[in-house]
Amino acid sequence: MSQTLNQSDVEIVYERLREAMPGRTPGAKGPKGQPDAFRSCVSCMLSAQSLDRNTAKAARELFVLAQTPEEMLALDERDIAEAIRPCGLYNMKARNIRAFCSALLEQHDGRVPDTREGLMALPGIGRKCADIVLSFTFGKDVIAVDTHVHRVCNRIGLTDAKTADKTAAQLEDRSPQWALHDGHFWLIQFGKRVCTARAPKCGSCPVSDLCLYYAATS
Repeated sequence: MSQTLNQSDVEIVYERLREAMPGRTPGAKGPKGQPDAFRSCVSCMLSAQSLDRNTAKAARELFVLAQTPEEMLALDERDIAEAIRPCGLYNMKARNIRAFCSALLEQHDGRVPDTREGLMALPGIGRKCADIVLSFTFGKDVIAVDTHVHRVCNRIGLTDAKTADKTAAQLEDRSPQWALHDGHFWLIQFGKRVCTARAPKCGSCPVSDLCLYYAATS
């Protein structure tokens, strides 16, 4: 399906999702509940190709050992890898974490930058991770695109993109300003509750009359 909704329908989709889905929880912490920007970045790096429960277990084990860039670099790479084993790809992720910590100390005195450009210049941080940290940790108005958001947006017709990064770029251009703060929360909950990967619940969907996927399959 290589088309998108017109701009007025994009606004309507967001308006309906705002009414039907929960928004940002007051005081929400960083990705996977982490309390600061550094641990949010590391946790996001651990989450690549990992189930949430495995990411959470790996993060708990790692942050018992170290909670700052300096403490992390004091660990042997093998110790990091062993701690994060539950999340998979642990050798590569351990190398990335150490490279991230080194760059953070050398380039930013250990402080995590609060811009997309600054975050993405660091080893192991891609667009999705940068936007998640910006949204959750720094409270910026940005829609972070994970698997659920990517699927939902391209099904409905909010975007027409083959990759999560391209979906994120299109959302930035096409989403109304008022929807950027909570848009990630509406879309991800919609993807988990209604527009599921298998057997989406189109019969109870609040935007089925606008959805391009529903129009093509009904």
